[in-house]
Amino acid sequence: MNLKAERGAATRDKVLTIATRLFAEHGYDGTSIETVLQESGLSRGALYHHYAGKDALFEAVLEATESAVGGKIRQAVRGIADPAEALRAGTLAWIRLARDPVVRRIVLIDAPAVLGWERWRAMEERHAFGMLKAALAATGAVPAAYVDLHAHMLLAAINESVLLVAMGGDQETAESAVEEFLRRLLHTP
Repeated sequence: MNLKAERGAATRDKVLTIATRLFAEHGYDGTSIETVLQESGLSRGALYHHYAGKDALFEAVLEATESAVGGKIRQAVRGIADPAEALRAGTLAWIRLARDPVVRRIVLIDAPAVLGWERWRAMEERHAFGMLKAALAATGAVPAAYVDLHAHMLLAAINESVLLVAMGGDQETAESAVEEFLRRLLHTP
């Protein structure tokens, strides 16, 4: 990689790190490009060279966050041979990951509103939702024609549970209750 490309990558990484923190702390609406510029020390032109605007910057932050979450879920299911157990382990990993204020704010709260449901779902399809559908299909518990429908229903239950855990007062108790519900829902020990 040449020096110019390395500097560009370093600038993008710096801006993503700053923007991720700001979007998580203040939300999409509460984060301005001016604040990102001020904290990064970049000129407006330099920022717009890498990101066309606030929407593009948010989408890049979301993509990076989704990739990180997907990596952690894959790590949680690594080595689990039983598809049903892998589905349960991945689901429980997602619940725990969504307690992170960055994940909760960027992926669950702001992303659907900022990107719109269709674009958000397309991104989810490439990441966590796609993994969920594949895991559900692998269990063989649902006829192939119904995997997509069941995956949507399961994702709705999981995400609502995640928000309840994340927004609740006693997160440990709420998380334990959700885990027990999911064990029963997914018929795992």
